Amino acid sequence: MKITKIEKKKHLYFLELDDKEKLYITEDTIVRFMLSKGMDISKEQLDDIQTFAQFSYGKNLALYYLSFKQRTEKEIKDYLYKHEIDSNIIPQVLDNLKRNKWIDDYRYAENIITQNFYNGDKGPHILSQKLSQKGIPKSVISEVTESQDFSEIAERTAKKLYKKYEGRFPTKAIKDKITQNLLNKGFDYQAAKIALAGLTIQKDDLDDMELIYRELDKLLPKYQKKYEGYDLKQRLTQALARKGYDFTDIEAALRDYL
Repeated sequence: MKITKIEKKKHLYFLELDDKEKLYITEDTIVRFMLSKGMDISKEQLDDIQTFAQFSYGKNLALYYLSFKQRTEKEIKDYLYKHEIDSNIIPQVLDNLKRNKWIDDYRYAENIITQNFYNGDKGPHILSQKLSQKGIPKSVISEVTESQDFSEIAERTAKKLYKKYEGRFPTKAIKDKITQNLLNKGFDYQAAKIALAGLTIQKDDLDDMELIYRELDKLLPKYQKKYEGYDLKQRLTQALARKGYDFTDIEAALRDYL
């Protein structure tokens, strides 16, 4: 077989043979096999050219994808499948990228954990889920997360939450909300408990009573339209208890109102 045409087409080259065989190849393929117009090639050589061209194209696609930001092995693999790279070639591309440190799942996980340490508010459980979704092996996730002390992050997050809730909710409700938020962010109960204990939260009876009075100013007119006597008191007690107020404080406030 003789090469009758080699023509540049944007990022690839169009190669045509005298037996009407046509294929697109990369510039690396031309250099590797020293291809030129008029050159004779065998069927075996053509197979090698096609295989290398697919590998080279897949690698170039992966490097382009990596040029925007760091990716995991799974992300690169999915990207290559999406662009219809031969499934037999993809493992070769991935091995090459890993050997040359273009893909490093351990370093990827480590970077996510480090960024969270300085700027984030997530606990190990949430981070583990996110890394798992990216295809990071469980063994890598465990090694990276276990090497990180998350207590500082939990304490920092608890302080921010306290500033957010202070003066808006009673003491008990604030503690419950901070604990629940920390659990939702991926910290375990023990970490949340320690972070909460590190806060200076002193029950201010005057502040809590003021909050109850504010709530009663809003609730009483609405509830008085439907209820009275013992039923009214029970409804108000339940409504305030749901908001986290202490039953002793509720009872004392209701004595002033009813």
